[in-house]
Amino acid sequence: MRRPTSIAPPKGELGVLTPGMGAVSTTFMAGVELVRKGAAAPIGSMTQLGTIRLGKRTQHRSPLIREFVPLETLDNLVFGGWDIFPDTAYEAAVKAGVLEPLHLEEVKGLLGSIRPMTAAFDQAYVKRLNGTHVKHAKTKFDLAQQIKDDIQHFKKETGVQRLVMVWCGSTEVFLSPSEVHADPARFENAMKTNHPSIAPSMLYAWAAITSGVPFANGAPNLTADIPALQELAREHNVPLCGKDFKTGQTLLKTILAPGFKARMLGLRGWFSTNILGNRDGEVLDDPGSFKTKEESKLGVLEYILQPQLYPQLYDKICHKVRIHYYPPRGDNKEGWDNIDIFGWLGYPMQIKVNFLCRDSILAAPIVLDLVLFMDLAQRAGLRGIQEWLSFYFKSPMCAPQLYPEHDLFIQSMKLKNTLRWMMGEDLITHLGAEYYD
Repeated sequence: MRRPTSIAPPKGELGVLTPGMGAVSTTFMAGVELVRKGAAAPIGSMTQLGTIRLGKRTQHRSPLIREFVPLETLDNLVFGGWDIFPDTAYEAAVKAGVLEPLHLEEVKGLLGSIRPMTAAFDQAYVKRLNGTHVKHAKTKFDLAQQIKDDIQHFKKETGVQRLVMVWCGSTEVFLSPSEVHADPARFENAMKTNHPSIAPSMLYAWAAITSGVPFANGAPNLTADIPALQELAREHNVPLCGKDFKTGQTLLKTILAPGFKARMLGLRGWFSTNILGNRDGEVLDDPGSFKTKEESKLGVLEYILQPQLYPQLYDKICHKVRIHYYPPRGDNKEGWDNIDIFGWLGYPMQIKVNFLCRDSILAAPIVLDLVLFMDLAQRAGLRGIQEWLSFYFKSPMCAPQLYPEHDLFIQSMKLKNTLRWMMGEDLITHLGAEYYD
């Protein structure tokens, strides 16, 4: 990849479009507005709070990331989106129950003014939901064209100069790549013939990419992880990233597993179970949607631990993941992990983890960072899969000839080194003072 000779400045306002205006997207919107008002802090956001070391340690150069690269400011973000229910963002946030009434009242003016556009929806792909605020058309291609019209209408109505789309909708049933995903022509024909391998999320991705809008996939759906849309992203000079926001249990796995591997500790089994009661939990109560999520969560350990390189330690891991819909928990997901490891001479040990997390509270800053970094990527002339943003995903997209990097610490290094590379700074290798520092 060629280093950008220059990065276009962030002129005008940046529109943020979210297919899905439920718990995650409304928590994101409300949080940005609270930060803009000085009523809360952007905890969890690398773009807002993170620093980046530059040059030698002796130089003590560690600026804030938002002061090092030309990111858009929070004041210039404008929100919109689609949903299968007609509730305003405020009404949706109240129903989601993530934020306290005190916080919601502070941002009622903004959230109450955001009404979702009708959504492209098919219950065959999300069986536990029954949308009432939906588009109608003869073909999936027609639906995608309607989404493109929505994008242009939003841009004209709000006056934003640039756009980013982040999928914050539900998990769809499991789909495998097929021949209709192989190239843009076959994909377009499949939309026109209503092929079952074209899911609603793919229509949003196609509409965004062909409209020149960067697209990030926050769910484990296949969506843009197919050759046809990746080719279109390169043709239209659009950045693309995904998939599945890395929030609770998997976040901890990508922190703990690299530690076991670094110390050459063996792993016999890892049993994970979750209970959650939000719309995501309801959707995942369907076996088809759960299969999509399961595939995303199960791949993490295999890629981090590399059993083909360390068969003595990791080739017989028993890895199980369970998710249970339990309405009393609401958005406050609870995850339990039982981890069976072994050490010197094969002696067994156990680790127990009980993570009482707030799913949307962990996801909202991810949405913010992706919006700002994807906008930066486009202004820097980057296109196609943005693997340097793997840090944010459970199942990161990567080039077909590569395997995805899941180690959180390697992902963090790659992200920050990409920012250094963009700005013409030396990459940090941590070789030590006598060699490099």
